[in-house]
Formats: sequence, structure tokens, C-alpha cells
Amino acid sequence: MWDYDHLFKIIAELVMHHSPSGAETEINKYLMQRFTNLGVKVWCDRADNIIAKIPGKNSDQAIAITAHKDEIGGIVKSIGEQGRVEVRKLGGAFPWVYGEGVVDLLGDHTTISGILSFGSRHVSHESPQKVQQEDTAVKWEDVWIETKRTTAELEAAGIRPGSRMVIGKHRKHPIRLKDHVASYTLDNKASVAILLALAEKMKQPAVDVYLVASAKEEVGAIGALYFTQNQCLDALIALEICPLSSEYPIEDGKSPVILSQDAYGMYDETLNGQLRQSAKQLHIPVQLAILNGFGSDASIAMKFGHVARAACLAFPTQNTHGYEIAHLGAIANCIDLLQVFCETQSFVGC
Repeated sequence: MWDYDHLFKIIAELVMHHSPSGAETEINKYLMQRFTNLGVKVWCDRADNIIAKIPGKNSDQAIAITAHKDEIGGIVKSIGEQGRVEVRKLGGAFPWVYGEGVVDLLGDHTTISGILSFGSRHVSHESPQKVQQEDTAVKWEDVWIETKRTTAELEAAGIRPGSRMVIGKHRKHPIRLKDHVASYTLDNKASVAILLALAEKMKQPAVDVYLVASAKEEVGAIGALYFTQNQCLDALIALEICPLSSEYPIEDGKSPVILSQDAYGMYDETLNGQLRQSAKQLHIPVQLAILNGFGSDASIAMKFGHVARAACLAFPTQNTHGYEIAHLGAIANCIDLLQVFCETQSFVGC
């Protein structure tokens, strides 16, 4: 079992590196250094994926395990007077989830912090904010980022239409709730922590293993599609969060989740069976689910015919796409399960 304190530390470091979809340089530098320090061959491909390869006993076969490194947030639409910046969603972000508070605008030259603002509460029906107090959800069109900078200052920082907005580092520090980790962007920084742990633990798997910190997943699995189109694989496993909700038969705790289906299609039953077999070997109980309103690198890649067999291994998570909470034991069990899977399973070649 992976040490919880060590695992929490890795996740915390990952969370504190910004990585909005398509502007992932900060996390890229960190991951390149971490994989290099572990003595693993690592590179960044043309789609901005960070890829680490662990050679296997049988180099004629290969699998990939992906964990997307990008996070949801906002993208600047326009810059108005008095330093007010308008943004629109990047991925599945909702302003009411973030609430009013510090956000970071990632400029070409420097990062500017501002306040995601909804307007005053002490108003009547004469003000548009009144409806937000009653029965209408706050939308991105209703909010703005208050920077108190001039247009010239924002321009000098490289803030422009297309610049990314993320939750400010001021608010990103994870906390421990006993054996749980609570933080923004566990989707999918906690899964990237699993990749780093596998790079540290696995020495010689049965087949070649590619550990892929994939780019731009939240906006269409763009990085994974590029990688799987250019790399012949016998199987692909995506690491993900699994939403805890009354509509799904999933319980919080140490048990990982294996998906059978999501919004993009079916996962491979043979591959799922191999994952269950590895879990049984370790006496790790697993949960099974189908999800709506959900997709992964694996299901999207299989739908487009890039891989013949794909699976998704996940850990139960509360408040998905918000301030997320997950049991460190489930994350640790994903590490152990995948290590055994990679060291014992074989596959039909391409």
C-alpha cells in the first residue's frame, strides 16, 4: 500500500502547478523533471503530451496508461474598461462552483491575479444580479474578473482574448480530511500522481508501458487522440475520477472503479476482466459502473478506432469539477492494481 502522506505530498505539488487546457507549460516542466529524476526516458510530443516509457520484457507488445494533466477553467473573451475581464468556460467549468474569489489570468509575460465577481447582493429587481439570488444560476455571461489594472497594464502582461483563467494558487492548496484529500483539480492531478508512482515502482513490466500525461483532454481528448493515432498499442487504460452521485452505485472509500460504459461508448470487456483479475490477486475490491455525462481518453480513442481495446480505471470522487474530495486509499489501490496488471498481463499484438 502506498504511503498516504507521500501520496498527498505528490498530489499537492501537482495541484499547485497550473495547467489549463492548451496552456500546460507549467505542469510540463515539472513532469519532465520528475520523470527524469526517476531515471525514466521521457519526452514531450507535438501534441504537448508528456510521455514516459518503461521497457518491458516483450517489446513486441505495448500498452499505454493515460492521465490528463490539463484542468478546467476559463478563457478570456474580452477586456473592458477599468480592468474588467470577461471570460467563458474552458471545459466543464461553472462560475457558481468557484464562487467569488481569487483567480489567476495567465498572460504571455506574467500572471495577473483578479477577483471573479458576481456583483453586489444588496440590490433590488432594478439590478440584474437580483435574479441570481432567486432561481437563476450564475452564468459566465453574468460575471467578470476584477483586476483593478488599466488596459495598458493588462496588455503589457500579455492578457488578451484567448488567455487562460484558472483558480488562483491562493485557493489551490489541498487539505487532508483524515484519509481523504480535498482540492481543486484532483481531476486529474491525482491520476497524474499515479503515473509518477508507477514510474517509480515498475522496473520491468511484461510489455512496453507508456505513461502518458495527456494534453487538452477537457476540450476533446486532443492529446490522447494524437498519441493513439501515432503509436501502435495493444491496450489503453485511462485513469480518471469517478463521480459520487445517488444515480450511480458507487461508494466512497478505498475501492477503485472499473467502467463498463460512458457517454462515448463501451469499454473492452476482456481488458476489464484482466483488471479485475489483477485486483483479485491483490485482494482489492473493485466497483463497477456505467456513467452518463462522462468521457475519457480511452473511450474517445476507442470510439475513433485508434485502439482496439480500452478501459477506464477510476477512484470515487465527490464534487467533481469543483472542490473535489477523494480517498487516498482508492488512489493508492489504483497504483498497486496497475503495477500488478503491467507486470503480469499479456496481449494480442496489433
